[in-house]
Amino acid sequence: MALIFLNGGGMRGGPLHHQLQGTPLLRVARSAPKYRYFSVGDRFPAMHASGTGSVVGELYDLPLTVLRDHLLPAEPPELEIGVVELADGSAALATVLRDACLGSAELTDITAVGDWRAYLGSRRRPPVS
Repeated sequence: MALIFLNGGGMRGGPLHHQLQGTPLLRVARSAPKYRYFSVGDRFPAMHASGTGSVVGELYDLPLTVLRDHLLPAEPPELEIGVVELADGSAALATVLRDACLGSAELTDITAVGDWRAYLGSRRRPPVS
C-alpha cells in the first residue's frame, strides 16, 4: 500500500478514477505551498516542485499492484511518479511533470487556481458580455 495524492483525472468523477479499482478515498487534501501547477494542453494537470502554490487533490491508500498495473499505465508520458509534500507536512506519491517537459508550449500555468476541477469549470463557462 502507498499513499498517493491525485489532483487530476484520477480523482472522483475523473476519466481515470476507475483505474483505482475501487480504492476508497481517505480524504480531500492540499499540497504544501511549494508547487507550480499546469494545465497540459487542457488535457490533464501537472504539478512541478518549482513554485509557491498549493494544489487541491485527493489522498488514497493505493495497493502497489493497482498503481503498477492500472493507474501508472494510464498516465500520460509527460508525467512521472514522484513524492510531494502535503499541507500537513506528510509525504505522498503523486504524478508530477517531468523536468524535461517544463518548457513545453502546451503548458498553461494554473497555479493561481490550484484546483483542476475549478480550472476546468472556468474554461466551460460562457463568456460574460
